[in-house]
Amino acid sequence: MAFNIIVLAKQVPDTRNVGKDAMKADGTVNRAALPAIFNPEDLNALEQALGIKERFPESKITVLTMGPGRAADILREGLFRGADDGVLLTDRAFAGADTLATSYALSMAVHKIGKYDIIISGRQAIDGDTAQVGPQVAEKLGITQITYAEEILDIANGKIRIKRRLENGVEVVECPLPTVVTVNGSARACRPRNAKLLQKFKHAKTATELQSEDNDYVELYTARPYLNLVEWSVADVNADPVQCGLSGSPTKVKKIENVVFQAKESKRLTDNDAEIDELMRELIESHTIG
Repeated sequence: MAFNIIVLAKQVPDTRNVGKDAMKADGTVNRAALPAIFNPEDLNALEQALGIKERFPESKITVLTMGPGRAADILREGLFRGADDGVLLTDRAFAGADTLATSYALSMAVHKIGKYDIIISGRQAIDGDTAQVGPQVAEKLGITQITYAEEILDIANGKIRIKRRLENGVEVVECPLPTVVTVNGSARACRPRNAKLLQKFKHAKTATELQSEDNDYVELYTARPYLNLVEWSVADVNADPVQCGLSGSPTKVKKIENVVFQAKESKRLTDNDAEIDELMRELIESHTIG
C-alpha cells in the first residue's frame, strides 16, 4: 500500500522568545524582531507523516505552506527531514488572511495537488492559537477529520485508526480515508535533519528565489528537477481573490495590547495552619478559587 500525504505547515514568529522589541508602537507584532521558525506542532504532524512512510515506503509526503517568499525555508526543512516535495502558496492577494481565508486557499491548493489520502497538520500555530485551520480545511474539502491526535496507530482497509489525547484522558477512534488529522504537541517529536537529505536538497529553491541565482546554478536546476520547489499564486490554484487575504477575512483585529504583569500586594506565610486556613478563606471569598 502507498498513501499520498499532505502536511500543512506554517512559518511563524518564535513567540516563545519574546523580547522588548517584539511589539511595534501601533500594537502589532514586529515580525522582523522575532526569528521565523517551523510551527512546533506542525513538526509533530510531519513526524506522524514520516512514520506512515516508514511503514509504507511507497507513500509520498508533500509539505504545503502559505506565506511570503521566505516561507520556502520550511519547505526545505521538511525535505531535510524526509518529505518528498513542497508547495509554497505565495501572492500579495493572500496577505492578511484569517483562518477562514487561509483554509480556503489551502483547500484550493489541495484540489490542485489532486491525489491525497491523508492531510496532516499541527493542532494550532503558536502565533494565533486558534486550532481552526485544519478543521476548516476538512469542511471545505467535505472530508472527515480527527483532531487532537497523538499517534496514528494503523491504516488498513481504507480506514485510519488514531489515538487522541483529550483533557481528561485518551481515546482511540477510526474513520475512513481521505481525512484531515490535526496533531497535538504531546505527539512524538519530529526527527532531526538527515545529513544525506540536507546535502541533496540544500539548494532547493522556488522560482522567485532562482531569479537571484547566477547562471551556474540555473544549469544545476535544469539537471536536477527535484531542486525546483513548486510556487503557486492565487491564479495557479484557481482561487477566487475575493475569498483570499483581507477581503476574504471576516475576522478583524481591532486592538492588541502588551500586558505586563506586576506584583502589587503580597503576603508572607509561615507553616502555621491557622495562617494557611485564613489565606484559603480569603481566596474563596474573592472567588480567586472555588
